[in-house]
Parts: sequence; C-alpha cells; structure tokens
Amino acid sequence: MNILIVDDESLGRSRLKRMVEKDANHTVIAEAENGRDAVEQVAKLSPDVVLMDIQMPEMDGIEAARHIAELETPPAIIFCTAYDEYAIEALNIQAAGYLLKPVRSEDLKSAFKKLKKLNKVQVQSLNNNEQRTHISAKTRQGLQLIPVDNIRLFRADQKYVSVFHQYGEVLIDDPLKVLEDEFEGVFVRVHRNALIAINHVVRMEKKEDGSQWLILEDVEEPVQVSRRHLSSVRKKLKSL
Repeated sequence: MNILIVDDESLGRSRLKRMVEKDANHTVIAEAENGRDAVEQVAKLSPDVVLMDIQMPEMDGIEAARHIAELETPPAIIFCTAYDEYAIEALNIQAAGYLLKPVRSEDLKSAFKKLKKLNKVQVQSLNNNEQRTHISAKTRQGLQLIPVDNIRLFRADQKYVSVFHQYGEVLIDDPLKVLEDEFEGVFVRVHRNALIAINHVVRMEKKEDGSQWLILEDVEEPVQVSRRHLSSVRKKLKSL
C-alpha cells in the first residue's frame, strides 16, 4: 500500500516511516506537517492509507479527514493520536483505525489488516459540531481549500452553493442551512438564498424602491436583504 504520514512533529513522522517500511508491501510516498498539507497531498498523490495525527496547527486531523472524504475515492484513514483511551474508544466506532501514541509496530500491523475506507457520513459524525477552518470545493484543478476567513458570501443557486471569497468564486454542494448552523455568529442569513460574513460588510444601501442592499468586501455585486431578515441584520451590524 502507498501511505501518507501526517504529523506536525518530524520525529513522529520518522518513527512511523521506519515502522511502515519494515514491511516491503508498504511504501511511504509522502509526508505532511498539518491537515491542510495532508488534504493537498491526498488530492495530488491518491495514497491508499493516511496515518494522521489529530492535534496539529493550521488544520487538525479531524477536519482534514472531513475534507478528504469529499474526494471521489478517499483513502483509508488511521488516526495516530495521544488522546486517552476513553476518547479512542468513543471515536473508534466510526474510524478505519485509531492508534495511541507512541504507536507500537504490532498495533500498526493489526490496523492495516482491518482497514476500511472512511466515508463522508462517518467522518462528519466524528466532529460535526465544530466549525471548519476551511471549505473544500471540487474544481477543474482538483480539490481546493478556501479559508473560512477569506469567504464573504454563500449564495444558493438550485442544487449548488456559490462561495464568494477574497480571490474568486467556487461551487460546493453543502446545503445553505447546514452552513448557517455550522457557522452561526460568523455568517448571517440575509435572504433565503444568501449568508454573508458579517465582519466583511462595508455598508448598507437603500434603493429608490425601498429595498436594502449590502456592499461586501471583494464582492462586486451588492447582496439584497429581505424584509424578513432586515431587522436582525441591522442589529448584527450595530453590534460590530
């Protein structure tokens, strides 16, 4: 099997690599220092297995696994973590594997034998209540990660949602309601088809017909505020 090792500690990666490559059937094809790098490496290299730490800077292993699960053929994921045994037991119901650090060679071999792919539903159930730091989008260039801090607007259009961010626009298939619940307090519903990043509102404008519109940073077209949401949006803006 081709294996990607993900850990923010170089010693941890080196130890796992030595352990994996004792078996001639397995090859470490790449290493990554955090979850964001892991997602990019998986999209680029298509490993069979990812050995991944959970607590890492920039993007943790749980969120990385959620993004990886968006791929058409995601690899199996085995978490290698310092979490205590009770946390491991609780999460192990859904995972391809969890190994407690320091990882032992015999435990790694056993995990390889029991491998199963971690599908999208399973990954989301691991940590579905925590806000992601990035949104993943499938583009012609592959899987693209957009930092949530760079996003200005989510706009629903039939079965897809357009994500307007600092450097452009992409499409995702996350329902607007799911995004609203996940990013409560960061994004605000202003219309039945739109969520805006409240901290990136430049101003509100009133048109001659009485309609209210928001001007957002890095978004060319203004966003209409429906009458239903006008009062709550005004309160949010006043609280900034």
